[in-house]
Amino acid sequence: FLDDVDLFDPLFFGISPREARVIDPQQRLVLELAWEALEDAGIAPGSLAGSDAGVFVGASWSDYSALAHQAAPHLEIGPHVATGMHDSIIANRVSYALGLQGPSMAVDTACSSSLVAVHLACQSLWSGESDLALAGGVTLNLFGPHYLAMNEIGALSPDGRCKAFDARADGMVRGEGAALVVVTPLRVALERGLPVYCLIRGSAVNNDGLSNGLTAPNPSAQEALLRSA
Repeated sequence: FLDDVDLFDPLFFGISPREARVIDPQQRLVLELAWEALEDAGIAPGSLAGSDAGVFVGASWSDYSALAHQAAPHLEIGPHVATGMHDSIIANRVSYALGLQGPSMAVDTACSSSLVAVHLACQSLWSGESDLALAGGVTLNLFGPHYLAMNEIGALSPDGRCKAFDARADGMVRGEGAALVVVTPLRVALERGLPVYCLIRGSAVNNDGLSNGLTAPNPSAQEALLRSA
């Protein structure tokens, strides 16, 4: 679990403390990470205003909204609640704060959300729709019933240990985290003298289709995905 996910410096981003109180912490985290990612890339965030830079963020849980609904009888419904709770604003708030006019979207494909967000960012760059994109994902575990629901379908590891790609694997382990990276065509990165951490040579998206259960993997479909990429 992440510490102090409720803490935020709203005035830095031109947000009033009153509005910040009803903004999903996932929005706050992504806004902070967008700024940090651009700084790490050597790009002044303010220099992108009016550009076609895109924002693609994977997010598949709305725990803060669920908590708000649970507290609905005592929650003051003000002008900022709708935008504070809506998943699409996780990406849109970054575009708004930085003045970015490229595509801006939250992506929910469950466990693959952040990878699909990166794929969409690459597609946007390869098509010429954008020449720079922020891509990544965010998840926070704030609402107990969501955790219990995953346990009820047998998705969680009984001992709470992650064993990815291991014969002993017996379920997933839910955790909190967020990450954003700056993605540009290699040509643009070299022209601007930006640091290059890795090169994405190809990406692909598909679905398992029919398998032996809605949440069960389909090995042949996953092999096809890797070959396609």
